[in-house]
Amino acid sequence: MSAEHKPPSFVQALCAGGMAGTSVDILFFPLDTLKTRLQAPQGFVKAGGFHGVYKGLGSVVVGSAPGAALFFSTYEFMKHNLPFPEHLAPLAHMASASVAETAACLVRVPVEVIKTRTQTMTFGPEGKSSFGALKLTLQHEGPRGLFRGFGTTLMRDIPFTALQFPMYEFFKRTAAKALGHERLPAYEAALCGSVAGGISAALTTPLDVLKTRTMLDTRVGKEHLPSLTQRARSIITQEGVKALFSGIVPRTMWISAGGAVFLGVYEWGIQHVV
Repeated sequence: MSAEHKPPSFVQALCAGGMAGTSVDILFFPLDTLKTRLQAPQGFVKAGGFHGVYKGLGSVVVGSAPGAALFFSTYEFMKHNLPFPEHLAPLAHMASASVAETAACLVRVPVEVIKTRTQTMTFGPEGKSSFGALKLTLQHEGPRGLFRGFGTTLMRDIPFTALQFPMYEFFKRTAAKALGHERLPAYEAALCGSVAGGISAALTTPLDVLKTRTMLDTRVGKEHLPSLTQRARSIITQEGVKALFSGIVPRTMWISAGGAVFLGVYEWGIQHVV
């Protein structure tokens, strides 16, 4: 078995994934804040504008490593154990990424809820810190409030990863063959991750807008919460179709650059750590 296809161990995937998630989330947090504020229903300026772009960082510091570690350990296990023939490898990568994303969202969604509410000052001055937003979310909505938008997040992230990872694996395999490498160095894999991430980010921006709006909705009671279709229709009617692409530039920039760091650090980690 070649080095390119030799699967990393569970510990390697766990450690490298944690490193990758923490690195990218901290490094590109300000861009994520700007993107979230552009998507906020109250508008960019009222959501905070260019001020306090690191608000909500505390929740990300706590949740990035376990979320990414869970994703990559699940992805690598699924990728190397699903009974797909070689010519159907893209389907294996899609399925593996989808299962891994579902597992990671158990950690990622509560982090995202607190992060977005802190970034946009949803609770006003009392919720300006991650801890304050967490406390107020639990006080107003209970533990279920931490999973507000879970289904919407899956509807955004599963298509995103189902696009990103087959493209990433294809770009890696094609580049390695063209360059005569058995396994791409981390910096070359990072470029593949950047291109795959940027394409996937642009295509799934409307789903990201719906996810953000759902997480920022603090109404209590199912009878008051619009469905995803109703929410999309309301945005189009009141704000126009272009509102579904709010934040597309920072999102694409952030995920393109973030994809390079995320997957580059991951590749470096499984090659050099543990």
